[in-house]
Amino acid sequence: MVDELALASLLFAVIALISCLSVEDKRTIRRMPRSLWVLVILLVPLAGPITWFLAGRPPTTRAARTSWRAMRGSPEPPRPQAPDDDPDFLRSLDAHTAGADDETLRQREEDPKRPEDE
Repeated sequence: MVDELALASLLFAVIALISCLSVEDKRTIRRMPRSLWVLVILLVPLAGPITWFLAGRPPTTRAARTSWRAMRGSPEPPRPQAPDDDPDFLRSLDAHTAGADDETLRQREEDPKRPEDE
């Protein structure tokens, strides 16, 4: 059980260290230099990584996570339409249905003795 806790603590420290080192272009992260955060994570078991995740990691804004396009100002590509929103598709569907109805009506007029249930 002690080995499992030590392994979990080590894994947590590695994740916190990767998170700390992957913060972009900031030497000072939340009032402490990056190098000091690395030392805290490595030298203070379990409390160091917890402190990093609770107090050290810079906050992420919701706008930063949404899309890279919003940051660059380029328009979003057009989204595909659902078939029932596409007027061309609906027109072709109407034309196809009307053609099939005309054919059925023509066949019934040619053979009036044929039962209607067919």
